[in-house]
Amino acid sequence: MLQNENIYLFLTILPLVSFLYSSVGHGGASGYLALMALFSFAPESMKPTALLLNLFVAGISFYYYYKEGFFNKKLFLSFAIASIPLAFLGGTIDVDASLYKKILAVLLIFAILKMLNVFGKENGSIKDVKLWQGLVVGGIIGFFSGLIGIGGGIILSPIILLLHWGKMKEAAAVSALFIWVNSAAGLIGQLSSGVTIEKESFLLVAIALIGGVLGGYYGSKKINNKRLRYILAFVLVIACAKLFFT
Repeated sequence: MLQNENIYLFLTILPLVSFLYSSVGHGGASGYLALMALFSFAPESMKPTALLLNLFVAGISFYYYYKEGFFNKKLFLSFAIASIPLAFLGGTIDVDASLYKKILAVLLIFAILKMLNVFGKENGSIKDVKLWQGLVVGGIIGFFSGLIGIGGGIILSPIILLLHWGKMKEAAAVSALFIWVNSAAGLIGQLSSGVTIEKESFLLVAIALIGGVLGGYYGSKKINNKRLRYILAFVLVIACAKLFFT
């Protein structure tokens, strides 16, 4: 993994990605996977590495948003009940490398739209999530989270905002813990199926945490990082194109 000829550039960009994602309550797996795709990492190492990074960065982000009082326990549970077992199931499935890239590219579109604030407008009228809605949405996102190696927050938070199930800060707090539990379930599923975590991945964790801590702190304090979001969206567009056409 660390033998990549452009590894130092990768390690420079990594904490910037974790900063941006953590600032909006996300673990950053879609960003890490995009970076790893750009730097031609081996597909078999991408999923477990991204989920491991998610555990730490999403955990830090949740801590700061929870501390600020934005966590809605009821909203979280409505999605997590079905997502956790299905994330584990998805983590046990080995996907063909070519198909994996295409699915990831489609999911990255959500990340791009999120970074461009397409889903960033709040609505004053908040609706309760019905049980069946939470089970269906949480279950589908959870399965693909384990299958692809993401936490699912990049998909969940836009849905929460689009369907008026919560405000932006609530969506960020709920998504952060949602990402954590899905990442843990998905990673356990992968480990149970024989996947191993490379030792170098823990060095990436230490580097990503630098950005994660700063992003969680400033994001929960209403940081304005509009320009950085556009830069990250541009990077994700390049990665998305590479995944589709290679």
